[in-house]
Order: sequence, then structure tokens, then C-alpha cells
Amino acid sequence: MELLQSPLFWIGLLKIIWINILLSGDNAVVIALSARSLPPQQQKRAVILGSGAAVVLRVLLTVVAAKLMALRFLQIIGGLLLLWIGVQLFGGEDEGGASEDAAGGGLAAAVRTILLADLVMSLDNVIAVAAAAQGDFVLLVLGLALSIPLVIFGSTLMIRLMERFPIIVLLGAALIGWVGGETIVSDGSLVDVLAAHPWLHYAGALACAMLVVLVGRHLQARSRHSSTN
Repeated sequence: MELLQSPLFWIGLLKIIWINILLSGDNAVVIALSARSLPPQQQKRAVILGSGAAVVLRVLLTVVAAKLMALRFLQIIGGLLLLWIGVQLFGGEDEGGASEDAAGGGLAAAVRTILLADLVMSLDNVIAVAAAAQGDFVLLVLGLALSIPLVIFGSTLMIRLMERFPIIVLLGAALIGWVGGETIVSDGSLVDVLAAHPWLHYAGALACAMLVVLVGRHLQARSRHSSTN
């Protein structure tokens, strides 16, 4: 009870919630892209299961975040994995707007994709959350738990927007590519290069965003060509 009566506890809790609001936009896009081609009932389950499991994953990641971020080449591997996920989510889309990968794999495949992408995208985000919690594990878990409804609402809204405005799917794929590029160039092995050439951060992110879109478009065209033959 003394903990709940402390002003510092509530200030820390608000910080964590606010950080998650700011940092969960790209995660909502991944969840929406993964779940949008499922039947409506499965969409809801994928969003809830994926969001909840992703938050639990973030709690575990936060405990070892500093050590993970210090490993050389880890972010390069994670960034490349994120690019692959972006290409699969965008390039597997057919003319009707459904992802063959998600449709074929169903709910379990969508949740796996959400978790895998969130694992990569959360490596840097959890450091900000850990800093706000200042070692208070109860505060950390509570703050991340309260962020689940925010991620669910954002993902559900994004699915509806994607259904109404297909261009958002392309923008979402580009965003995943951008985050993947930022993850790659932020690796510890490239610190000196990036310090000497700061513009490489944005150039690398832009190049990866374009790569995901172009490769995804190529896969879409090849899939349509195969289906007409």
C-alpha cells in the first residue's frame, strides 16, 4: 500500500504508459498486417493474443535489455529478420488484399509473426521503459500490462483503415522496412561508422523501406502471373 501511495510510483507509471503509447505505433502496424487477412473472429483473437504475449515478451526483454543491446551483430541479424517479415507480409498479398501466408497459416501463424517482429522491434524500446521503471519490477509489469489495451485498440483501428485504404498496407510495409534499416545501422559494430557519417542512419532506413516495398511488389506480380497461367 505504501508503494501505491508514493507520488514517484504514479509518476513512473505514467512515464511507462506514455513511452508505450509513443513506441507502439510500429508494433500496431505489424499486428494489423499479420491479422488483417484472418476471419473477423480470428482477427480479434490474433490481436489480443499477439498483443498480450508481446507485452510479456517485453517484460522479459527488459530484464536483459542492456546485455542484449551490447552484443555485436545482434541488431544486424534482427534487422534483416524484420526485413524478411515485411517482405512476407506485403509480398504475400494477393489481388483481393489478403496475405496468403497469414491465411494459410491461420491464427497460430499470425501470432508467431507478431511475436517474432515484436521481439526485434522491442530491443531498443525496452531500454526506455526500463529507465522509466528505475529497477521497480512491479512498476514495470503494471505499466506494460496497462499498455495492452492501447496496442489492441491501435491494431484494431489499423486493420479497419487497411481494409478501407489499401495504400496503408504499402505504407505499413515501408514502415517495417524503415525500422528494420534503423535496427541494422544501430548495431554496436557500426557505431564508429555512424559517428563519422550520421546521414547513413536515415539513408540505410530509407533504402531498407524501399527494398521491402520493391521486393514485395515483385513477389505480388510473380504470384499474380503464376495464378493466371
